[in-house]
Amino acid sequence: MPSPPPPSEAPADTPPSSPRFRRWRRYAIEAAIFIAVLFAIQAWQARDVPAGPAPDFEAALADGSHSSLAAWRATHDGKVTVLYFWADWCPICKAQEGSIESLRQDWPVLTVAMQSGDTPAVAKVLATRELDWQTAIDNDGRIAASYGLRGVPAFVVIASDGSIRSVAVGYTTEASMRLRLWWARLTS
Repeated sequence: MPSPPPPSEAPADTPPSSPRFRRWRRYAIEAAIFIAVLFAIQAWQARDVPAGPAPDFEAALADGSHSSLAAWRATHDGKVTVLYFWADWCPICKAQEGSIESLRQDWPVLTVAMQSGDTPAVAKVLATRELDWQTAIDNDGRIAASYGLRGVPAFVVIASDGSIRSVAVGYTTEASMRLRLWWARLTS
């Protein structure tokens, strides 16, 4: 009768679990947890954003004119558009300026300066930062509140039918912005 293998030896039908495999499995689990937490935070931050049609608003623009979201969208009829909420006092907004500037080359973007002062103050910030953005002035935060937004930066994708398709609050990479816009265009 053959003797059983010593307890320190694994049976031949069990694949060995190398330290390298265990390390990669741990990295994959940690990455999945990180992504899940990130999505949960995004969902929590956008919990008050209304579903359906984007709330229309009228506002003064940084160039001294007045407009509404509906009028601005009419100039981009049939296109997916972006509302980008920012503030002059927000360091994350400043870090994201390059991404928004790049995005504007390919997509219609209306920015909204939230609680950043009156029209001359916002115009001065835009000039100082050398930004040629079409910007609505939301001095008292009413526009942001109508979108359920409590913080900046906020990136709102509006589908061609006028409905809110996607919202991101906080720092958003340019790749993520473009992916959201691409998805909205595919599903519109």
